[in-house]
Amino acid sequence: MTIRPLIILPDPVLRQVSRPVERVDDAVRKLADDMLETMYDAPGIGLAAIQVGEPIRMLVLDVADKDEAKNPQVFINPEILTRSQETNVHEEGCLSIPDYYAEVERPAGVTVKAIGLDGKEKVVEADGILATCLQHEIDHLNGVLFIDYLSKLKRDMVVRRFRKLAKDRPPPARMVG
Repeated sequence: MTIRPLIILPDPVLRQVSRPVERVDDAVRKLADDMLETMYDAPGIGLAAIQVGEPIRMLVLDVADKDEAKNPQVFINPEILTRSQETNVHEEGCLSIPDYYAEVERPAGVTVKAIGLDGKEKVVEADGILATCLQHEIDHLNGVLFIDYLSKLKRDMVVRRFRKLAKDRPPPARMVG
């Protein structure tokens, strides 16, 4: 497993819409392992493939409490089938927007259809933090960030701050080949 570098705001890659995974193979399973390693190292509870520069519809998450055993989950080509009318507000953060948190209102429950690493379809009924995390990560696959749910003023302030930080940061090493 490899810890991969995270794509950080304002990188335009984060606004790309990810393409479906054609088939679950060893490369997809390796990417899932790398993503989990990267997510745990960060540390975070969810990570979309686009956040490590892979524009495919895959996400990983683990919402187990710190005192519980790890419970890694992989969702390939996830699709929200239903959203509850009831909403919840959770403080959200993002590994691609480090050290920034804001309260976001989302549906309290969702039903998500996806493919697992075994290549089989699964349907998950989620509420609480799992529902929030799934919605947050699926948004990433559609080029949407949690700051898009904030007021324009707050969103613009965050983007300006990260643009300034990006100017002060050396450019990432690009692999050639």
